[in-house]
Amino acid sequence: MEHAADTKAVWLDAGKIETLLAGTRTEDGPKVREILARARELKGLGLEDVAVLMNITSPDLVEELFHAARAVKEEIYGNRIVLFAPLYISNLCSNECLYCAFRRTNREVVRKALNADEIRQQTEIILSQGHKRVLMVAGEAYPGSGIDYVLDSIDAIYSANVNGSTIRRVNVNLAPLTVEDFRRLKEHHIGTFQLFQETYHRPTYAQVHLAGPKKDLDWRASSFDRAMLAGIDDVGMGLLYGLYDWRFETLALMSHIAHLEERFGVGCHTISVPRIEPAIGSDLASRPPHAVSDEDFLKLVAILRLAVPYTGIIMSTRESSAIRSRTLELGVSQISAGSRTNPGGYEAESRFEAAQFQLGDHRSLAEVIADLGEHGFIPSFCTGCYRLGRTGKDFMDLAKPGLIKAKCGPNALSTFEEYLLDYATPEAHEAGERAISAALDEMDERVRRTSEKLLAKVRDGRRDVYC
Repeated sequence: MEHAADTKAVWLDAGKIETLLAGTRTEDGPKVREILARARELKGLGLEDVAVLMNITSPDLVEELFHAARAVKEEIYGNRIVLFAPLYISNLCSNECLYCAFRRTNREVVRKALNADEIRQQTEIILSQGHKRVLMVAGEAYPGSGIDYVLDSIDAIYSANVNGSTIRRVNVNLAPLTVEDFRRLKEHHIGTFQLFQETYHRPTYAQVHLAGPKKDLDWRASSFDRAMLAGIDDVGMGLLYGLYDWRFETLALMSHIAHLEERFGVGCHTISVPRIEPAIGSDLASRPPHAVSDEDFLKLVAILRLAVPYTGIIMSTRESSAIRSRTLELGVSQISAGSRTNPGGYEAESRFEAAQFQLGDHRSLAEVIADLGEHGFIPSFCTGCYRLGRTGKDFMDLAKPGLIKAKCGPNALSTFEEYLLDYATPEAHEAGERAISAALDEMDERVRRTSEKLLAKVRDGRRDVYC
């Protein structure tokens, strides 16, 4: 029997959200401090708690919020930052989304759908930079055989090989699928299925999605239910901040997470928090109706870290390097690096006219890694959990008691050591080894022994070792 949540967002209660926002319009210092104290217990926060924190304005309370977020991030993630590269395979699209360069009537975009050979070539370029994890992205229309094009593209990415180096995990950002097609997707060994709702505000959703399958908010918002029914238990949510009030959107996102936790016992694996950036052929993208200031953006990242402490927060290269650096301290745990947002974009002569949006951070992977080191972070290319089946509830059962850190720390160091040995300049290698040594000094004895064993294997010539 079909469950209503498989096709309808029955959990999205705009009235409840608006009531919460209306009841928490003023800053309440004592209440804020009580919530921040509870947040440090790493058990997450409810909707009302989040609504209260979103109204912090005084500098002292903002700093207390940031301090709590830093503490929670350090407790769960340490100084690790996971790195990945987006790989756009197609910019064909059947939707008419006013904020997106890929919208179907936009004649300013050069259309391209990569074939299997081109996808392998793009993957080889990504591999030559040192990446091990890819986010495959496609416009919401597929050439020829439809979903088969997507599945063949995943296979092409996995088949790429550069001197024995391969992509170890493909995450995907795709259009909503049926349960049957989600099962086929799972058979091709994806990691996380990622989908951006863009906005949860129904009137705004209708105003910015004029045509195509994406016009149906409920079908899109219920995608994760169908994915989980198909056995994909790592899902990644996302908003496009700037379409509507960021406070409403964040509470709606929290409602979505609560629904998945209630129905399936686990919420989302990651949250992406992009702000609208200029896009070719989009006036709306250049003038966001509800632009989010840098101050509010930093607050929302910190609030999300406290609200869902065990969920990865992803920051894309839409943002400037300066903003990205600040969000790393407040809760972001994954970033893209050396990104291109157009099909074939990793070729030197690629055309920006095929890109989805304007980048804010144009640095190469090597430059991003150097900057992470300067700020005391350890770059991680780890994909161990996916290969060992630590996904969904199994992952959370380790994360919530704090046990996953004992796995992630050693795996981060071993994958970073691979990068240093195989791709880094002598100067970068030397700096990276100092960072690894400092990280080892911070570990307890048991985790340090595990890390040193993995590092010894990598230095002895082995690759792709993890615990």
